[in-house]
Amino acid sequence: MAMVVATHNGPFHADDVLSFALVRTFLDPEAAVVRTRDKARLAEADMVFDVGGVFDCDTLRFDHHQASYTGPLSSAGMVLEWLARSGRVDRDLAAFLDKRLVSYVDDVDNGRVAPKARVPDFTTLVDGYNRGCAELAEFDARFLEAAGMAADALRGLMAEHAELVDADAVVAAAMAEAEARGSNLMELPRYVRWKAPYFARGGAEHGTELVMLPGMDGSYRVLAIPPVEGSFGQKRPLPEAWAGLTDGALVEVCGVPGARFCHKNRFIAVFDTRAHLLEALTSAGLVTGQPPKASAAA
Repeated sequence: MAMVVATHNGPFHADDVLSFALVRTFLDPEAAVVRTRDKARLAEADMVFDVGGVFDCDTLRFDHHQASYTGPLSSAGMVLEWLARSGRVDRDLAAFLDKRLVSYVDDVDNGRVAPKARVPDFTTLVDGYNRGCAELAEFDARFLEAAGMAADALRGLMAEHAELVDADAVVAAAMAEAEARGSNLMELPRYVRWKAPYFARGGAEHGTELVMLPGMDGSYRVLAIPPVEGSFGQKRPLPEAWAGLTDGALVEVCGVPGARFCHKNRFIAVFDTRAHLLEALTSAGLVTGQPPKASAAA
């Protein structure tokens, strides 16, 4: 049987919308919401958030407006904290969701932060769903629409977190493999968002200067690693003679077939195959230590 959750009726904010999206995402995708301020109907609900004047995790009551509550959370933060504490959400994922979205919603709802003017964000997008409503039934319908948008945002953040966990494992293995070869060239077996985990693992001091990986179109590319995260510089730029060249002109300069492109700022070059790219890098004297074996890219 589907859960019945309750929150206040009328205009809504990001915290109650996000609370309902958290419930549907992590507890019950079929959960129904009752939007009311009637105490009898609130008492009948399995969970109540952002209304009712009670914060009690044991009875699933998550309101933050009463004077007896002096903490920093809104209903969204309360619900997420309970989901993590009760094992419904992995703690690492909960911390990520809190950092990327929920704590900001808490801050805005409690007046600690004001959304920036002219910058649409989650809280202002949610508020937009209130516009044009004049009756309670209209607010109820738009609440469900806003909750759908919030659920989409949560799914995107969950996918981002999964990608980060995967990328960290891939990058850690690649960094260790490059160290074992004593090489400045790190090879990734597939595309991942590598910069954040690389620098989180001490990449600024790591001996690697270049990273090689397959492209989604079957090509291979090399990227010059920046000295620190966010920098536009390179630990070791690609050859000046390659800068801005494409196809035949790049083939002529590097002396290797299959060359396709080198950015004028010398931070990325693309070749048709792994073998041609590795040959070009080696011929240009860019690779120190032992180059990666072919099996590294399998």
